[in-house]
Amino acid sequence: MGKIVAFSNQKGGVGKTTTCVNMAAYLAQKGHKCLIVDLDPQGNATSGLGFAKSEVKNSVYNVMIDEAPIEEAVVKTCVDNLDLLPSNIDLAGAEVELVYMKDREHILKKVIDKARDTYDYITIDCPPSLGLLTINALAAADTVLIPIQSEYYALEGLSQLMNTIRLVVKHLNPSLKVEGVVLTMNDNRAIISKQISEEIRKYFGKSVYDTVIPRNIRLAEAPSHGVPIMLHDVRSKGAKAYLALTEEFISRQRKKA
Repeated sequence: MGKIVAFSNQKGGVGKTTTCVNMAAYLAQKGHKCLIVDLDPQGNATSGLGFAKSEVKNSVYNVMIDEAPIEEAVVKTCVDNLDLLPSNIDLAGAEVELVYMKDREHILKKVIDKARDTYDYITIDCPPSLGLLTINALAAADTVLIPIQSEYYALEGLSQLMNTIRLVVKHLNPSLKVEGVVLTMNDNRAIISKQISEEIRKYFGKSVYDTVIPRNIRLAEAPSHGVPIMLHDVRSKGAKAYLALTEEFISRQRKKA
């Protein structure tokens, strides 16, 4: 049975989609069958893997709201073993439509549970908000991985996210755990980056991954080419960092097992 990991942070621009896509790509490269669920109406994971959002016929919206079979919406990506449940602009209306649906917080869980035996890992790219879509992701997930940018504003809103996770554990998903915290967009030359990293490590302790993702132009370029970093520039600092992060993630899974 596959493990479901939600990548969440209500602050935008923290490298959430980049982390979700590249970790899933490296997991797939290492022989694990993976599915990325693009739960962000902006559809960055979808376009970042080379799919035109305007041409997506069946999306996560159709699966959640119209109850279309998940196998009709899932598409194969440019990486072997890596599938995608794509998103498009229709998802922007889902927040409103979910309000009126029965058991609205568990709609995504019912969808993903049907695919759970097909995959080793299912990663969910959450929207940069704490609305019903993110609540659905947290209610469906086994764990939540939190990418945090190494800059001053990163700590703002973090307590709100942690409070939301606590509420989800209390009312919707008692088994949800924090998978870990990943420091992203790190600039070693900036003193403030080091200070913020220290603060985050104090706050989260061993939950913070040792691997730190640097600011990297090649990482920023990869989505515009519709490929993960491993297919854009495998020798770049960003590629090496995400490979190391994935290996650390796998190592942590083994220790837990």
